[in-house]
Order: sequence, then structure tokens, then C-alpha cells
Amino acid sequence: MRIFTIDGPQVAETDLLPNTPPRSGFLWIACARREFEAQQAQIQATLQALCGMQLVDLHISDLLNPQLPSHYDYTSQYDVLVFRRLATGSADADPVQPPGTKQSGPPVLRRINTNPVGFAVFDQVLLTVHPDDCAVRDAFAAKLLQTGATEMRNGVALRLPVSPADLMLRIVNQMVDGYLDLRRELTRQIDHWQAELLNPRTRFHNWSTLLDVRLGLHRLDEICEDQRAALQDWTDAIESWPPAVSPAAQRDRDLLAVRSRDVLEHIERVVHHVRRLEQSAETAVQMHFSAQGNRTNDIMRTLTALTAIFLPLNLIAGIFGMNFEFIPLLHRQAGFWWAMGAMVLIALALGLLFWRKQYLAKTR
Repeated sequence: MRIFTIDGPQVAETDLLPNTPPRSGFLWIACARREFEAQQAQIQATLQALCGMQLVDLHISDLLNPQLPSHYDYTSQYDVLVFRRLATGSADADPVQPPGTKQSGPPVLRRINTNPVGFAVFDQVLLTVHPDDCAVRDAFAAKLLQTGATEMRNGVALRLPVSPADLMLRIVNQMVDGYLDLRRELTRQIDHWQAELLNPRTRFHNWSTLLDVRLGLHRLDEICEDQRAALQDWTDAIESWPPAVSPAAQRDRDLLAVRSRDVLEHIERVVHHVRRLEQSAETAVQMHFSAQGNRTNDIMRTLTALTAIFLPLNLIAGIFGMNFEFIPLLHRQAGFWWAMGAMVLIALALGLLFWRKQYLAKTR
């Protein structure tokens, strides 16, 4: 468990749960899911001492549930946001495919595993529940400490979070950035499969892998849709807050609304990109079958033209193969060569005709 006190430009970390609320600033209590479950009584007592209220049982169950989708809920004293981030291989990740199923497809799709991160936002306390060994928590904590130390040492006007809600949105924005970075790898992988589907010199056999690709993209779309719905509910809740009591408080609230809309716009960009990739994969499959159909048509057209060329030759051979006693040219010494010459001329004439009509040409 990591506990931070953020007061203006100062950031301090401690290992002990405080018993009294800070005079100014706010607290960030970041704990792993197993720590939250084991120390639930102590954390509830701390929230009671700091905020005068504890988490309700339903919200505790939500924060402890590793399979819960992204969603938003609230009470009169605090707000709860559950947001799924990209997993880093932890045991409680929610995979795209059921547990025990061997995942296939592009390597990037095997990374679309998610973990929920829970946020309980009070007036002066932000409680976050992370998966074990959460890289997002550690990275943001290091950034927060570095920013505070830099501001204190050099006097640089670096803006630290001014409220628990502001800190929550910054952490969520860092998680969304992981989805934005995932877009480039997804695009490269889908482009690779499109090139393989449309290559006329190869025969595509990985239909099960392609199905896994489409299922993975659909799963990612559902995850982002849940995230967008949760952030949209949070944004709507900000607009319903009571009016601010001072211009500074109103400015902080406006900045909070702007940051919420910015995070929401990032999620919408991910959703739009994933849907475009789904359409690209579907279009590539359709173009693949269209190309195969055109190739089959070329083969059948060529075979039909060759059959049409040999039909009159078979007719001549059939006529001279009849068991009649009197057939023209049958008893002449040059009859065979006359028949062969006529057959060659007919074949050349038909071949030239079909070539002029592009019946023997390959479709480009």
C-alpha cells in the first residue's frame, strides 16, 4: 500500500494510514486488490476518520471484483469509477478468450487482456484499488514524486493535481494512452493480414486465426464502449454538481470538465480506430473472395477458349474416323497432310480470334 499527501507543490509519501484529515490538500491511498481485501477494516476506519463515511458493501464488492466491466456509480458523499486498463500479464487478467484456450493470431491481440482499476473519490481522499504489481500505479507515483521534487527544487510551475478527481482523471488518461499506443501495432498486424489475404501467389489457410483477430477486435470494441459509457456518466455527474463557491473553485471545476472531455475524446478515438480495423478486416476478406472468384473465372474462361479451339479439330477427326468406304481424301496420298493443315489453320484462326477478344488474356 502506498499513501501520498498532495498539498500544492508538495508531495509526500508514507506507509501509515492517517487518522486525521489533512489541513490542506488531499490524500491518495493506493493499494492492491489483495491488500484492500485483507485490510478492509483498517481502510474503512480510516475513511470514517478522514471523510466521516465508509464505502458501502456493494461498492466494496465492485472494487474487489476482477471481472467487473468499466462503470460509474455515486453516492451523496463519494463517487466510484471502475476503469479497465491493459494488463501486463498478471494472473487476474481478463483474457480475450476463455481461460485454458490457446490464443492464436497476431501477437498484439494476445496483449488485449485487461484488469479493472477502482477509484473511490471523496472530497479530500482518493482511494484506488489496483491489481497486484500494477505498473500504472507505480509509474504514475514515480512521476508524481518527480514532479513535486522538481517543482520544489527549481521553482518550475509544474501543475500537480489539485483534487482527488483531478488525480483520478490523470491516472485514467495514462491508462487510455496505453490503448492509443496499441493502435499502431494493431494497424501493422492487420495490414500484414490484408497483404497475405490479397496476395495472389499464396493460398490463405489461417481462417481460424483470422476469426480470432475479428473476435479480439470485437472484444476490444466492447471494452472501449464500457469505458466511454463510464466516463460519459462521470462527465454528466460533474455538470450536476452544486455551483462553486469561489472563482478559483469554479476554474478548477472547469479544468476538471475539460480534462474529462479530453479523456473521453481519447477513448472515442480508440473506438473509432478499432471499428475501422474491423471494417478493414471484413473488407480484406471480401476482396480475398472476390480475387479468388476472378481467378476462377480466368481459369474457366481459358479452359472454355481452349475447348472451343479443339472442338472443330475433334469434329474433323471424328468425320475422318467414320467407317465409310468412300470418304474424300481418304485414299489420296496427300490427304493426311491436307487434313492436318486444315486443322492447324482452324486452330490458329480461333486462337487469334480469342486472343483479340482477350479470352486468353490474364486479368490484371
